[in-house]
Formats: sequence, structure tokens, C-alpha cells
Amino acid sequence: MIINKFNYTPLSRTTLDGKRHYSLPDGTAVPSVTTILDKTKTEESKAALAAWRARVGQEKAQQITTEAANRGTRMHTYLERYVKNGDVGPIPGNPFALPSWLMAHTVVEKGLKNVTEFYGVEVPLYYSGLYAGTTDCIGQWGDKIAILDFKQSNKVKKREWIEDYFLQLAAYALAHDNMHGTAINHAVILMCVQPKDEDSEPEYLEFEVGGSEFATWKNNWWNRVEQYYAS
Repeated sequence: MIINKFNYTPLSRTTLDGKRHYSLPDGTAVPSVTTILDKTKTEESKAALAAWRARVGQEKAQQITTEAANRGTRMHTYLERYVKNGDVGPIPGNPFALPSWLMAHTVVEKGLKNVTEFYGVEVPLYYSGLYAGTTDCIGQWGDKIAILDFKQSNKVKKREWIEDYFLQLAAYALAHDNMHGTAINHAVILMCVQPKDEDSEPEYLEFEVGGSEFATWKNNWWNRVEQYYAS
């Protein structure tokens, strides 16, 4: 159940030049965190994505991307229900939804059990005049208030492969501090890998970041924001 420790208010989303933006209370529109990250990707990252699409074929690549997005959306929905109501809901009859339910159940059992208090889910945040976004969850992770991010994956990922995820967490922490006077210096990615087949279980991965490492990611995020507005 959510404890109303902070006054979170909704933000409306809008699209400018095909990219996601948020409308702020003062009437201005700012780019989303993901829009900034997408525009400031390195040439190496862009080349790697293009090479993967060429290798598997454009049609297959789109299919994989769409299926992953749908699976992730369902998983987030189940986890949002858990944070609000204390359960992920009954096992779905829809076979396409079952993997997401299993993944959400795994995240709860192996990750969210460590959260002693929930302060919000799907929380809108912004840094005035610069950017905005929606973080999956904010809560008390042990003795630390933390940004919590739910991720689904098609395969096991290594820490060095998910730099953009850490940048997202840094962006949300900085925005929360700016809006609510906090000093968040801890974040956790709770990732679940889809089951390989109907007889296997989802695999859970957890990536924590804090202290000086998180401070570095915050600095790196500001560099990306500066790069976005300079381009």
C-alpha cells in the first residue's frame, strides 16, 4: 500500500516533432528523459542497433521490439497493482499475458520484498525548464529512499550494457530532489528475463547504485542534457 509522504501531481504528455514531451504546470513543454537519451545516443550505440536490425531483418526486429514492449507494459501493470493493492492479481487466462504475470510475480518475490514503504508508483517528475519523466516506483529500500525501476528483458544483461538505465534513475532522482526537497542517492533496477519456454521460470536480476557511483551517473546525466540542448 502507498504511503502519501509526497504530493505527487499528474503531468500531461504531448508529442512535439514526433518525440515525447511533458506539459508542465507553468504551461511550458519539456522533453522526456527518454527523448533526451534517444537524441544523445553515441554513434557506436546507433551503429550497434542498426547492425542488429540488419542481422535479424527489419520485420523480425520490429516483431521482437513490439513483443518486448507489450510484455513490459503488462508486467508494469501487474507490478503497479501490487504496489497499490498488495497483489499482482489472479493468473491470467490469456496465454500472451502469462509470461508478464510470472515475471511480475518473480519481481515481487525476489525484489519488492525488500521495500518497507511505497511512496508512489508511476510517479511524474520534472526539472523545471529542462526535462520530465515518469518513474516506475519510489519507496524505502532498506534504510534508504530509492528510485525503483522495473525492467523486462529478452535475455540476461550485464551491468555494463545498461548505462542508459542508470542515467534514467539519476534523472528521476535529481528531479525528485528538485521538486520535493529530498536528497535521493540510491536506486535499484529490478529486472526480469522472460521465461525461455513454458516449462522454465523467469530469471531475476537486480542492479543497485548509490554513493559516489550514483553521483557519477548524475553528472553524466547533466552532460547528456547539456548535449541535447546544444544540438
